[in-house]
Amino acid sequence: MDKAKVSLIAAMTLFGSIGIFVRNINATSSEIALARGVLGSLFLFLVVILSRKKFSWEKVHKNIWLLGGSGIVLALNWILLFQAYKYTTISNATICYYFAPIIVMFLSPLILKERLNIIKVLCILAAMVGMFCIVGVGESGTGVNNILGIVYGLSAAAIYASIIILNKFLKDISGMERTLPQLLISSVLLFIYLIFSDGINFSGINNVSIVLLVILGVVHTGFAYLLYFSSVNKLSSQTIATFSYIDPISAIIMSSIFFGEAMSLSQIIGGILILGSTFVYEIYGTKLLRLKKS
Repeated sequence: MDKAKVSLIAAMTLFGSIGIFVRNINATSSEIALARGVLGSLFLFLVVILSRKKFSWEKVHKNIWLLGGSGIVLALNWILLFQAYKYTTISNATICYYFAPIIVMFLSPLILKERLNIIKVLCILAAMVGMFCIVGVGESGTGVNNILGIVYGLSAAAIYASIIILNKFLKDISGMERTLPQLLISSVLLFIYLIFSDGINFSGINNVSIVLLVILGVVHTGFAYLLYFSSVNKLSSQTIATFSYIDPISAIIMSSIFFGEAMSLSQIIGGILILGSTFVYEIYGTKLLRLKKS
């Protein structure tokens, strides 16, 4: 397995562990999102300064429109997902959100000219079925608020898909040069959003919450998005779509380990479908690469 895929898997596993930390932070979802962006940006600034790694603002400037657009949609992605959690069940929001890989799969042949075949389609659809098994479809909910929440969730999915596609168009730019501007822009937008909506006060914050926020900002945002954006330009969007399902399966496994939340039979089946489809996709991709080189 190449380095880009390892980085993507690591990023998705870190994203899946976010819930363990967020659950114990005494702040609103929007405040946590803002803290993530700000702390993640500061961490990456320090990495650039202390490591003296080459960081080309000239390359950033050449890609500024794409980076700016991706940074904006990254913030919108967080906001819309949090709104989905507010109006509908977590199950519904998660199911809607993980339509994003399906959107990417079907758009990639049209926008990115990536070839689509039956093996790729079956692997991604199997992962999608696994997602339904993990989240469950029992908590359906009814009413206007539920419909609004579903609309927010699907909108977040479309935004997430656009982040993947936008980053595929960035040219001659490193992972750090991709990540830092996007987190900075998303932080500014989240700050403006909070000022004109709920306000910023962090009234319930305590020492434990501060430590968890720092971990969330540094590890789960700065470091995780650096891994994520560094791998995006080296992998096909369909590969990214398939490996994205490692996020929810790792979240379920970690909640079971750390919070004693038992996994149901349907969740176990869902996990097998997700990991199995990812494994098949990886084996198929490796064989295809060997055939091309031979």
